[in-house]
Amino acid sequence: MKKRDILLSTLLVTLWGVNFTVIKLGLDGVPSMLLVSLRFLLTSFPAIFFVKKPKTELKYIILYGLTVGVGQFACLFYAMQIGMPAGIASIVLQIQAFISPLMAMSFLNEKLNSKHIIGLLISAAGLTFIAMASIGNNINSVPVLAFILMLAAPAFWAASNIIARIASDKAAIKGEKLNMVSMVVWSGLVPPVPMMILALILDTPETILNALINLNATSIFAVFYLAYAATLIGYGIWSILIASYPMSMVAPIPLLVPIVALLSARIVLSEQLSPLQWTGFIVILTGLAIANTNFIKYFQKR
Repeated sequence: MKKRDILLSTLLVTLWGVNFTVIKLGLDGVPSMLLVSLRFLLTSFPAIFFVKKPKTELKYIILYGLTVGVGQFACLFYAMQIGMPAGIASIVLQIQAFISPLMAMSFLNEKLNSKHIIGLLISAAGLTFIAMASIGNNINSVPVLAFILMLAAPAFWAASNIIARIASDKAAIKGEKLNMVSMVVWSGLVPPVPMMILALILDTPETILNALINLNATSIFAVFYLAYAATLIGYGIWSILIASYPMSMVAPIPLLVPIVALLSARIVLSEQLSPLQWTGFIVILTGLAIANTNFIKYFQKR
């Protein structure tokens, strides 16, 4: 990697890692569904006036917005609102690295190699360790619903990856290229309305209005960080990297996100993991590393 791209990768991991702590801070003053809605409103406006519509069919923009905004982030934010720690959320979300190949096998007829199967089994064991430590009567306990939602979030993320891949392939057939930043901006128009409806179902109109009227500095910072730093800047960097290097080299970069997330959650939120949760974290990262041995071999050759 060029020195510039190494710096960009470091910035990306930092932005996405700190993202989980920022979500937790934002949820202190804003209900989860309202926070998701505000995030995507700012993601699309005013950027939509400067970013061209992605070169794909409208249905793919809508489906991408539904899977990412309404699916992934609704599950993630609500899980964190009802008790999922930021550090554990960052770990479990990375399971999408295995769900995506499984979905690709079903919908794109891609083959699942032995490395992914072994890595999946190892990471499943790590997830079991975290579940055993998290769902119990202790200081590190996590509500069962939060854990279930946290498993659904990476599934929706994986589904959005498949949708983006299909849209990208169809654009390529026409000799065009799908711009993912454009896809993120325009698909951001989809989540706000469904999220506001969910917000009104989970909370009273008075609660939502009160949260909007009494937005404090921390909440405002959280909304802007989630929309611009984590989403627009983050996906902008990600697009540069995937356009410049083989996917086998770029895909493992987000695996470093939980390390930053755990550190930031420890420093800012004073979150601590139990020994069993740390064991699960290490086991999951081991499984992810095994599934991406091409990345390791690349640097060994360098």
